[in-house]
Amino acid sequence: MTIYLDHTIVPARDKEAAARFFARIFGLSYEGPQSHFAPVRVNDILTMDFDTDDDFEPHHYAFRVSDDEFDAIFGRIKDEGITYGSGPRSADNMEINHRRGGRGCYFHDPEGHLLEIKTT
Repeated sequence: MTIYLDHTIVPARDKEAAARFFARIFGLSYEGPQSHFAPVRVNDILTMDFDTDDDFEPHHYAFRVSDDEFDAIFGRIKDEGITYGSGPRSADNMEINHRRGGRGCYFHDPEGHLLEIKTT
């Protein structure tokens, strides 16, 4: 049996603002709340379900993307003036990494979650 992650709940103080930010940066669609979640479909098998929570620890979400997707996402990060970095402990050094022959970068969303995009 192959196991896939179907969805995950992402805590946010403002679930709709968080969903809109995530969708905008990743080039995805946010179509409004469903039930008590603000879902963003990442692909055919994964949905990020943003949910309101006032007390949470920031999480780390890492996404493997193609080179073209990296360029597009990274372009939106730069266009919005979002601080980014080359590692989880250097998410503000305004550099990308080149690990394992690919590219990667880390940045925080407005809720404090650490997001990562990488090509390999």
